[in-house]
Amino acid sequence: MSNSVPVPGRRTSVSASDPPNFIPIPTNTRGLPISSYGAQSPPATSHMASLGTSPRAAYSTSPSTSSHLRAGSGSLTSAFQGMARQLTAFLPKTYPLEEEPEKRQGTTKVLLLENINLDAAEFLKNQGFEVDHVTKAWSEEELIAKLPNYHAIGIRSKTKITQKVIDANPQLLVIGCFCIGTNQVDLEHAARRGIAVFNSPYANSRSVAELVISEIIALSRQIVDRTQEMRAGIWNKISKNCWEIRGKTIGIVGYGHIGSQLSVLAESFGMQVVYYDVIPIMPLGTARQVDTLEELLGKADFVTLHVPEIQDTINMIGEAQFAQMKSGAFFINNARGKVVDLNALASALESKHLAGAAVDVFPKEPGSNGPGFNETLGEFIPRLRNVSNLILTPHIGGSTEEAQRAIGSEVSNAVYRYLTFGCSLGSVNFPEVDLRSITIKDDRHIRVCHVHRNEPGVLKQINNILADHNIEKQFTDSKGDIAYLMADISGVGQEEVEGIYSAIKNTRANILTRLLCELPFDNILLQ
Repeated sequence: MSNSVPVPGRRTSVSASDPPNFIPIPTNTRGLPISSYGAQSPPATSHMASLGTSPRAAYSTSPSTSSHLRAGSGSLTSAFQGMARQLTAFLPKTYPLEEEPEKRQGTTKVLLLENINLDAAEFLKNQGFEVDHVTKAWSEEELIAKLPNYHAIGIRSKTKITQKVIDANPQLLVIGCFCIGTNQVDLEHAARRGIAVFNSPYANSRSVAELVISEIIALSRQIVDRTQEMRAGIWNKISKNCWEIRGKTIGIVGYGHIGSQLSVLAESFGMQVVYYDVIPIMPLGTARQVDTLEELLGKADFVTLHVPEIQDTINMIGEAQFAQMKSGAFFINNARGKVVDLNALASALESKHLAGAAVDVFPKEPGSNGPGFNETLGEFIPRLRNVSNLILTPHIGGSTEEAQRAIGSEVSNAVYRYLTFGCSLGSVNFPEVDLRSITIKDDRHIRVCHVHRNEPGVLKQINNILADHNIEKQFTDSKGDIAYLMADISGVGQEEVEGIYSAIKNTRANILTRLLCELPFDNILLQ
């Protein structure tokens, strides 16, 4: 990637590519003087321009400008020229411009960490973005130092996007969590800074459910212990305390997408299914919902957790809950590391109250593959490593080729749609807003994407600013303290962009304002 800092671990095969030929659209339909535009410039390497502003953006405009809509035919102010180039760099070559071709700028840069599926990287690259693919997680210090080079970031579960990281990156527009959970991101603070966060809540459900089934069978037959003995040269053919899973009871805590899929799989093995959830949920098959967690713990031969990490679930399973489980039962956690007291689990296994367990997630996890799963992550780690019939796995619940391809496709598409079209459907921290596509028949369209505080009077202000233009379509929604407005206006000349942008940016409730202009491909970009 040109003009970028070296990135350790980056796969150099992933880089920006040139887009296809553009379809020209009519120019200067408003009959404005050619002198107000100047020389033409060819298009840049992306099909959509994005103007970004945050409360700390460096762009400024003259307060003496009397009209925010009709800026006149004079040249743009020097303070605005960088931002104006960023917009006009993506207009068709037939659109008259005043900037020199060699001064073009505006390429959107995307960082993908933690060895995210390469199909996702290739997809974003093929949309005209510059993509860096890194195999490991970055620390908070690395994110603060290096993330300012990027407008979007993709992460999995190890990279933590904290308030400090967000505040250090005012240029950041979107975070893609290529996993189920989003607890590694400060969602509220991201929303307050106008950063949309996307995830893939369902794509790896089957992979996790299948892992649980495999662990149930492995634990009931003590397969891990027998394998370790064989590797040590010990032949130990026994049947004591080895069981079939047919006829046994599985207790599922959290009957969402994973829990319900697991329910169906468990029944197909002849297991009885009980489940506990905080809300009433229609069972699948012959599964039965119980009223309390205590009831489930007392009935189940296998207890498996499938809950998010929220305040109500942290340490929801501890010494008291393990004591309520049957003697000789099994415990499985493939949910989140902080929902279980692992010291208490170690004690339950050491005392033989539990016959075995499987743990895939931990309160703290190493940032990269290799040595590091030791007492630095918690005093319980050496204890767990020494107990029998315990399956320890390195957070691989969703780590299958099928799941990672599905997650990569879903989240990369969400990131692409938000950066390119402003679509926030599927965002976990943001109002969900979308507009239908702009077609090649839409002359000089500008899409306004305005994130603002949810206060009275904002829509009136924005519509007053856009009053002299034809508002083709508009949609707004709010979520808590944050609101998001999208509006398409047509027939916008270059000489008007500065006024529109500056007026919206300087409204009282502004968090982030972007202006997007469409460049049509051979096909309509948004079907």
